[in-house]
Parts: sequence; structure tokens; C-alpha cells
Amino acid sequence: MSRPPLQFLQAFVSAARLGNLSRAAASMNVTVSALSHQMRQLEERLGYPLLTRHARGVAPTIEGRRLLEQIGPHLDAINDAFRPFQARRDCVLTVSAVPTMASAWLVPRLGRFVAEYPQIEINLQSSQLLVDFERQLQFDAALRVGDGNWSGLVSEPLIDEWLVPMASPALVERMGGIGALPLTEWPLLGDPDGEWDRWFALTGTKPPRRYIAILDDSESHHRAALDGVGVALGRVTRAHLLLQSGQLLLLSDQRLKTPWSHWLVYPERSKAHKGFLAFRQWLHAEADTHRRDMQGQ
Repeated sequence: MSRPPLQFLQAFVSAARLGNLSRAAASMNVTVSALSHQMRQLEERLGYPLLTRHARGVAPTIEGRRLLEQIGPHLDAINDAFRPFQARRDCVLTVSAVPTMASAWLVPRLGRFVAEYPQIEINLQSSQLLVDFERQLQFDAALRVGDGNWSGLVSEPLIDEWLVPMASPALVERMGGIGALPLTEWPLLGDPDGEWDRWFALTGTKPPRRYIAILDDSESHHRAALDGVGVALGRVTRAHLLLQSGQLLLLSDQRLKTPWSHWLVYPERSKAHKGFLAFRQWLHAEADTHRRDMQGQ
């Protein structure tokens, strides 16, 4: 017996998994009649039925289940192998971003991008892991935090990051108001990176002997400050919405610039992607607006 055509096997796997010939045909962009014909041809080649028909659809026979277990994973592997090499579509854009930047800054603005470019489908994937653009060809760009030095990639600065002590209105009231007491007498949330040491060096004051808690990431700092636990040396960009809404208050007019910033990073190939070029232009405009807002805050 000669090997069955690949499309016959794809038709069977789709029908067996979906349990419905109409949905299977739609997933393969063929008619139900064409898919049924392929199934009959495959069953005739093998000499036994692969699907049983019932009122609500189809189900694999015993032989069908055995065949599905044997060939299903191999067809999945073929599809996965070819997916990165499929033609890029200018209307589909895939972007990676660290979770804190995605939720605190990018996502609240995405509505404006969607309204301006309704024809572009944007897939935003949040992860702390850096995208390998050479291997993960489905990604067009990433929002990263660092010094802008990523080998083999185009890096464009978006926003600087600044540190400022911030606290909840409830804590400010409890302490008698902003400026009522020296900052060292407030309950301070420490960090393992020594950022407070840099802050007190900037302001020319001595750091406290102890902090009420040591938190190892900016999200935890902002959350604890929001809950009134203590004062966070917060990231102004990441806490922008909390500051704008009055849920957090800045305790100083001074700002400490961090050694890292927020960047748009992408491979050279993305310059040929019309959807990415539209996103890039929009993103820089949003970053410009954000910087102007920060100057007035």
C-alpha cells in the first residue's frame, strides 16, 4: 500500500480531534464535501473505518484512535516546524514586554493604538525572559529595560526611569502630612540593590538604621506602598497610573535617575513589517506624551 497523501491524514486528525466534520472542514479551509471525500479515500486505502457518525458529529473508531495516537504528534511537529517560516502578514504584530511595563504602561494605552489601526492585530506576550529573535521568528519587537546594549538588535530609547519616595494618602495623613517629619522617620520599604543609599547620597542625608521590610522587586514595593505599609522608593514610570489617580503621592520634588531605561528593541527584519512601523511610530508618540506628563507631575 502506498503512503496516503498528507492532506488525507490532516483531514482525519482534524475531524477526530474536533468531533465535527463542519468545524474540521472550516479549520482546513475546505468544504465538508471535500473533507468527507478525503476521509472515504483514506478509509478505502486502509481497509477499515476510522470514524463513526452519530447525531452530534463524529468519533474515532478503535483503529481511528490508534492511528490518531501514532500520527497526531508528528503532524503537530510538522506544523510547529513550519510556523516560523510562514509568510509574515503586515496586519499581525507580535510584541514581547516585561509584565510590569506591559500592565502599568503599555496596556492602558493600547486602546488608542487599536482605535487608530483597527486593521492590525497585536499579540502582546508578557514575560521576564528575553526573546531570542533569531529562533523565535514570530516576534517582531520587544519592550525591554536596560542600557540599550543588545547585540545584533536595533535599540531605540523610549522613557528614562526615575526613583522618588512615594506613599499612600492614608500613610501621609498618619504621618502628619508631606514634610512634617524627616523622611528617615517614616516607615521605609528597603530594597536589596541599595537604591535608598543612592537617594540619601543625592539628598545629603544619612540613611536610617533599619527598614521596616526588604522587598526584592518594584511591583512588591508599589503594592506595599499602595496598601499603606510604608514608603517605597518607587519607579515613576511604572507607578504613573497610581500617581495620576492619587492612589500614591510623591514625597519629594527631587528625582533619582536609574542607570537603566525603557527601550524598543527589534531585529532588522522588522523594518519591512508595515504593522510594526505603524506601532513603532505610535509608541514613540506615546513615549513623548508620557515624558511631557512627567515634567508636569
